Amino acid sequence: MTGKLKIFTLPLMQKNNVYIETYGCQMNVADTEIVLGILKKQGYDVTDKPDNADIILLNTCSIRENAEQRIYGRLGNFKTLKTQRPEVIVGILGCMAERLKKDLIEEKKIVDLVVGPDEYRRLPEYIDVAFNGDKGIGVKLSRTETYDDIEPHREDGLSAWISVMRGCDKFCTFCVVPFTRGRERSRSLESVVKEVESLSARRFKDVTLLGQNVNSYLDEQFANGGDFADLLAAVAKVDRTMRVRFTTSHPQDLSDKLLHTIAKHPNLCNHIHLPVQSGSNRILELMNRTYTVEHYLDLIERAKRIIPGVSFSTDIIAGFPTETWEDHLATLDVMRQVRYDGAYMFKYSPREGTKAFKMNDDVTEEIKSKRLQEIIELQQQISFEKNQELIGKEETVLVEGFSRKSDDFYAGRTDSNKVVIISADRNIQPGTYVKVKINKATHATLFGELMNEVQIDDEKIVLSV
Repeated sequence: MTGKLKIFTLPLMQKNNVYIETYGCQMNVADTEIVLGILKKQGYDVTDKPDNADIILLNTCSIRENAEQRIYGRLGNFKTLKTQRPEVIVGILGCMAERLKKDLIEEKKIVDLVVGPDEYRRLPEYIDVAFNGDKGIGVKLSRTETYDDIEPHREDGLSAWISVMRGCDKFCTFCVVPFTRGRERSRSLESVVKEVESLSARRFKDVTLLGQNVNSYLDEQFANGGDFADLLAAVAKVDRTMRVRFTTSHPQDLSDKLLHTIAKHPNLCNHIHLPVQSGSNRILELMNRTYTVEHYLDLIERAKRIIPGVSFSTDIIAGFPTETWEDHLATLDVMRQVRYDGAYMFKYSPREGTKAFKMNDDVTEEIKSKRLQEIIELQQQISFEKNQELIGKEETVLVEGFSRKSDDFYAGRTDSNKVVIISADRNIQPGTYVKVKINKATHATLFGELMNEVQIDDEKIVLSV
């Protein structure tokens, strides 16, 4: 997801307004909230307009090449502002800072500050360095940093993203995460539960636990274990009126214990994001995904048996090096077998520093685009068909607020993460659970009729009279 978050200020003799933009995934959104927590505690102020800022920060993503190009384009936009006000500090945070520190500092002259994902504690120090005329650079990776004790700064709302672990040990050949975010390390189970308790007290209703591979989560200090299933169970017990989601899972590490935990707790959402990346065993081996298509499909079937009504989304890469037409057809075949509710679908993008970067990128852009379009069209067809099956059925929906298009309608989400549009009822407030009868559907959105308000009472769902 891409978004803009507001910003903060500097604890010198005078205050300095800070503006931040966040690019990339939900992990970057969570990181921005950690940055805000650190800086706000130091007395920084926040502005939502770059023209009013003394410090401009871009929290970046390096997963795909176009994400980096957007940042370079944005830096070009700030060049005029920097020319007019040379004292303004411009900084790059996050994955791109770690990966391209030399280019950002030496080639992009307007960048004064480059700070990687594991150095945010020292950000106030690096800002001071930049104000004194030097370059503030902090890009060391850590094997221990989890920001466990940092209270993220969040605006009031209904949904929150909680980082429960950082880094990745899988080393998929196409992925830069182990090089930009380091190796796996987990927060303590206790600290995550306390953060969820704080969110519950503030009336948040939907939390997502984040990690590059949440199934590898482990708190070794926790009594009688402390794997991801234990964490999910502990979080679910905090507030039964709070929906709990998680992302991302790796197929190699998703256990039956985790599936049974999801089935046991009503507020653990029956939705699993399970990246497949390719339907070809040959390509999966080249990607170093460490599972086969057969293992993946068996896992899908086990999940369907254990969790009634479970839904799946996935990631798919089109045009990985040496991918043949037969490999592509195998991916389409897996999509037809699983019938995902949704998917994130991309063309392969070589990332410098990864093993795949050294492979011959022999699939042309034209072929990549054609295969990607076929994947997108098939997924849209499947999503449409699955949503049509919901017409006439009732769904419990968490109302999030007005729809993007009109204040005459509310938008909300189902347990399976589907967007639902209903007519606005001023007696229903955001954060309310309602029973909705679905009467229309597209491939991306459900439309329904309000039936009843719903109260969540421990293990029960009670319709209001």
